[in-house]
Amino acid sequence: MTLTTPSAASAAGAAPTPLRRRPGLRFLRRLGQGPMFTASVAVLAVLVLVAALAPVLSPYDPEVLDLSSPLAGTTGEHLLGTDQSGRDVLSRLIHGARTGLLGPLLVVGVSTLLGTLLGVVAAWRGGWADSVLSRSMDMAFAIPGLLLAILLVSVVGSGMTAPVIAMAVAYTPYVGRLVRGIARQEKARPYIESYRVQGFSGWNVCLRHLLPNIAPTVFAQSAMNFGYALMDLAALSFLGFGVQPPTADWGAMINEGQSAVQQGAMLPALAPSACIVLAVVAFGIVGEGLADRIARRER
Repeated sequence: MTLTTPSAASAAGAAPTPLRRRPGLRFLRRLGQGPMFTASVAVLAVLVLVAALAPVLSPYDPEVLDLSSPLAGTTGEHLLGTDQSGRDVLSRLIHGARTGLLGPLLVVGVSTLLGTLLGVVAAWRGGWADSVLSRSMDMAFAIPGLLLAILLVSVVGSGMTAPVIAMAVAYTPYVGRLVRGIARQEKARPYIESYRVQGFSGWNVCLRHLLPNIAPTVFAQSAMNFGYALMDLAALSFLGFGVQPPTADWGAMINEGQSAVQQGAMLPALAPSACIVLAVVAFGIVGEGLADRIARRER
């Protein structure tokens, strides 16, 4: 089974072929087995729970300013201190989980839906349809997602909409290339031909039999893509092209915390950085773990 890696190929600016494993993620493959896989699933479950219950768990309003106590250290009232505007860092961190997870969810959802549709159509139809769709996806590889996001922001304006659209467009060909490859392998299996001989329509065979069999692999790729999308969207927010203050967002919090670091206050920037790293690594471990389990099942 193959997994693609959007970030590495985008940086190269070329049309890569699917990779079995990215060398830099070998440690995730080792961790994606046993207790670390379970721990990563637990971490992601906690993040989702925190995002869902943010208004209940947050001790303060994340957008309320308190200019009388800027950059206050850790106290009983502010467990992670305050930022340069006196806002509670813990509250902003909790609410930041919402934007931190919602954006990647939209990116992965849209790109997986479109990529799966394109990949299955290309694999099933073959011929000119396969050639046109494959060449189109190859051309899309040359479009850097971050650059496309910056261009869209100049037209649409800052916020979540433009980065999500740009990242979804950039990630779609990676999903499409993966789905096309595994769908072609699945299409060659005898059971698919038997359904076609019995007169079942192509859509019926694809929806009821082919898609369910390739879904686990697509799901594993989606877990990996979620981590990449989270990192890319956080980078855009850090650069000022994503979610804008005063809305709590991990990437924007790192940007805002730069000045605090120069004044000796590390937590306003360090806390959201740690959350991003934790989430990205957890999604990577879960994706690699799922991929290994699928590979062992197919042997």
